[in-house]
Amino acid sequence: VLSSGFYDAYFLKAQKVRFLIAEDFKKVFQNGIDFILTPTTPSGAFSVENPPQDPIEMYLNDVFTVPSSLAGLPAISVPAGLSEKGLPLGLQLIAPAFQESGLLNIAYALEHAVQFKGLTPETIFLPQA
Repeated sequence: VLSSGFYDAYFLKAQKVRFLIAEDFKKVFQNGIDFILTPTTPSGAFSVENPPQDPIEMYLNDVFTVPSSLAGLPAISVPAGLSEKGLPLGLQLIAPAFQESGLLNIAYALEHAVQFKGLTPETIFLPQA
C-alpha cells in the first residue's frame, strides 16, 4: 500500500487538526457564546429520485456538521422548512461539551419557534402524477 509508510504521519496531522478545531470552538464558547446556530447543510436535502452520484458532492454537503463531530461537541439538527424544490432544510445547533440538556432545550424551543410542522411519509412518498 502506497500510504503504509505515512500512516503515522497522517494520523498525527489529523490529530493536530482535530485539536485545533476543538480549540477554536472552546475559544468561542469561552467568549460568552452559549450555542452556535448554523445551517445543517449548504443546500436542501438530496432528491430521493435523483441522488447525487459524486461522493465528493455528498461529502461536501456535510461541511457544516463535520467540525462539531471532530471537536467532540454535542450538536443537533432541527427541521426548519422546505426548499423551493419542497425538500427539507435544517438548522444545526452546537453546544459546549457536556451541555446536552441545554442543547435539547434550545432545540425544542427553536423547533417550536420555527413552527415547521414536518413531513409525513404520506407527503414524501406521494405517487408522482
